[in-house]
Amino acid sequence: VFFFLTCVLNSFFGGGVLSPGSARKPGNQTSKMTKPTLFRLSEYLMTHYKKGIRPVRDWRTATTVSIDVIVYAILSVDEKNQVLTTYIWYRQRWMDEFLLWNPEEFDNVTQISVPTESIWVPDILINEFVDVGKSPNIPYVYVGHHGEVRNYKPIQVVTACSLDIYNFPFDVQNCSLTFTSWLHIIQDINISLWRSPEQVKFDKSVFMNQGEWELLYVLTEYEAFSIDSKDSYAQMIFYVVIRRRPLFYTVSLLLPSIFLMVMDIVGFYLPPDSGERVSFKITLLLGYSVFLIIVSDTLPATAIGTPLIGVYFVVCMALLVISLTETILIVRLVHKQDLQPHVPDWVKYLVLEKATALLCIWDKKRFGPIRTQSADTCQYNENNTSTARLNHFTCESAKDCEKPQGVALPQRDNAAVVDNILHEISSIRQYLEKRDEYRDIAREWLQVGYVLDVLLFRVYLVAVLAYGITLGTLWSVWQYA
Repeated sequence: VFFFLTCVLNSFFGGGVLSPGSARKPGNQTSKMTKPTLFRLSEYLMTHYKKGIRPVRDWRTATTVSIDVIVYAILSVDEKNQVLTTYIWYRQRWMDEFLLWNPEEFDNVTQISVPTESIWVPDILINEFVDVGKSPNIPYVYVGHHGEVRNYKPIQVVTACSLDIYNFPFDVQNCSLTFTSWLHIIQDINISLWRSPEQVKFDKSVFMNQGEWELLYVLTEYEAFSIDSKDSYAQMIFYVVIRRRPLFYTVSLLLPSIFLMVMDIVGFYLPPDSGERVSFKITLLLGYSVFLIIVSDTLPATAIGTPLIGVYFVVCMALLVISLTETILIVRLVHKQDLQPHVPDWVKYLVLEKATALLCIWDKKRFGPIRTQSADTCQYNENNTSTARLNHFTCESAKDCEKPQGVALPQRDNAAVVDNILHEISSIRQYLEKRDEYRDIAREWLQVGYVLDVLLFRVYLVAVLAYGITLGTLWSVWQYA
């Protein structure tokens, strides 16, 4: 009976009824052939994985996260808001003790990419973050068979930075990127540097070097800090040192200002007794004001300081105002429209003798002859003598008048006419003397004005040159230091 039943079952199932072990073995081989290796490896790793737990078997073991930063581009520097926007390549590496496998059991697969949301990821952030940049989302990380997890992602970093614009446009900025765990203390998560500090410092392999800012170097520093006396936190600081390229600002800001100042200096060669110098300098002052209005939007502005170039523009404006004031004073000095007293002797001594010797003005004839009071007195006496001779040329005494002269004596009407003529001649003589006195006084003040103009021009020129050399030296030191 047993044999009969066995034959019936074999014939019905086609030889499919075997021992339990022999029945499962072919099924396992079929499942292995249908599932891909990466699928089986993923199932093997994620079956009992808990992504909310720090991946260590001994809780006393700290998870060391190695980080690396490569600067790709400097997108913008906002001096007013003190914000720096950079684009970096950020890399992380840590050990996950729950993501281990034997490559021989999975077709020698040594690494696999898994979704970032499926595994534990350290909560390392940048302390200086002020805004979320437009960074691409990288949803995967690489996991090695030894448990090494590598997280590579590009980040647009918008960070706060204390920008020093005093040296603009020759400024060098030092902005920090501080990576630290926001929650975990140093006993749980520690931070280290992926590469050596020397490799990080001068790595410009991917940096876009065609923008306004030039990357000098990146310094690194490890610190352990504590908010209170209990817990300590680990942080890695990357100091990104950048320098502005000043060519654009030199051409558009400095050169026009320098040209206007040179024209102001050239304007001193116009004669001070002409009215053209005043109008010329007023035109320069108006032109410089328009120039400052145009470049006001280009200059960086902060609430805590003013760049030196802004001070430079203000000083240049002040120099133009001083130059115009000096010109007005000299023009007022050399244009005497009414009768003024003669130049005091002490002014003649200081200006026409000492100042000319100090300024090396040896050709005093170009200022015209200098008339002294003694010369004026001699001329006055000479004029009086000639007038007396003119009044008494007909008769030296009463007896001479009675002597016949060979001509008829003038009648009373003729004597009145002669008296009128003499009176008019005396008036003309007085007018000419006053005119000569006006000219002498004007000539004296003109001499003083010319000497003072030369003196003030040289003082102004020395001040401008000293100021320009000082600024040029400072900017050269800042540029090539």
